[in-house]
Amino acid sequence: MKVELTVDGKAIPLNDFTQAIIGNVATAIADSLRGVAAGEKDIVIKVKRE
Repeated sequence: MKVELTVDGKAIPLNDFTQAIIGNVATAIADSLRGVAAGEKDIVIKVKRE
């Protein structure tokens, strides 16, 4: 699993453990939603703080 984190356009390096945590949480959230097939290859989550 490859996870990339960008904050204000700057790539933030993530170690394997952090990638696994973020990836597993994002995958579990997406898989639990109606209309999302389990095993999708690409998940994009974008958060904007106002």
